[in-house]
Amino acid sequence: MENSGKSRENKILKVSIIGIITNILLVIVKAIIGVIAKSTAVILDAVNNLADAFSSIVTIVGTKLANKKPTKKHPYGYGRIEHLTSIVVAVIVLVAGITAVRESIDKIINPAETHYEWYSFLIISLAIVVKLALGLFTKKAGKKYNSDSLVASGSEALYDSIVSIMTLIGAIILMTVHVNIEGYLSIVISALIIKTGCEILIESISNIIGERVESDLAAKIKDEINSFEEVHGAYDLLLNKYGPEKIIGSVHVEVDDNMKAYEIHRLSQQIANKIYNDFGIVLTVGIYATNENDNNSLLIKSRILELIKDYQNIIQMHGFYLDNTNKVATFDLVFNFKEKNRENIINELALKLENEFKYKFFINIDTDYSD
Repeated sequence: MENSGKSRENKILKVSIIGIITNILLVIVKAIIGVIAKSTAVILDAVNNLADAFSSIVTIVGTKLANKKPTKKHPYGYGRIEHLTSIVVAVIVLVAGITAVRESIDKIINPAETHYEWYSFLIISLAIVVKLALGLFTKKAGKKYNSDSLVASGSEALYDSIVSIMTLIGAIILMTVHVNIEGYLSIVISALIIKTGCEILIESISNIIGERVESDLAAKIKDEINSFEEVHGAYDLLLNKYGPEKIIGSVHVEVDDNMKAYEIHRLSQQIANKIYNDFGIVLTVGIYATNENDNNSLLIKSRILELIKDYQNIIQMHGFYLDNTNKVATFDLVFNFKEKNRENIINELALKLENEFKYKFFINIDTDYSD
């Protein structure tokens, strides 16, 4: 996985360098046109491209830091720095947007004469095509290499192309009907820039807080685990992301209670190795024992499944085991996040079941971490 991480880093760096070079060229061209035409909208567009170049530089720095090897203090590595990088990108975009608002208001209060030449339209049109291509390329690369920073830069570039289109429309209106809407157009451009920054910021913070496991990924992992003959079910899949390329988690598998320790050990190792080889995920495997071949066990489990139908916020019951010798039953209940009275529900269920079957029931509360 180390070589894979290095390859990913190099590819992200290449995409970022392409973005820097392209944006710097656009800054130079647009700044010259903006100064000659005395166009605030074009100059703001150039400033926006400059912010994009800085964003790409931040992405390079963040990717380099994120690929540092784990240390004793940070044994999970530095992958989450990439999410912090996205926050820095968002701040750069927001600062550019807020600055643009101030300049736009000044343009409305104190309008200046703007004059475009025919070549200005041609150059702005070419800039739009270049920015669209760069945005699509960068965003696609970000998704391919699982880089939040590249996805953010790509999304920003696509918004920039819209900004340039609006600038072009304003210039055409000025040249044809002689109405200067540049100040108001600049306000709209500023709003789009700020919107982009807010979206990047929200997404980055959400990743740092920790998001739910993707349904498709959870389904694929559980399907692979359930493909082992000894496994009767996979539950409690929990994945923690320490950056886009480092995931550590755990899962419980249900097996027959008569399996021997060496058989359970071998099965756990096989599952962990398969998940790591197929997904690059370090997975710890826990065990649920099951004895559902016992008629009494089947009867009680059936009754539990019938009772929990009355509780709409119970998603699943699993991990059921009946100890007939000590007359003890255990199982887990998964609640959705809407349920506020979990303790009351499990106490209520335990009391009903104990009165009916004369067994002691221990019910564990599970969190709905994954589908």
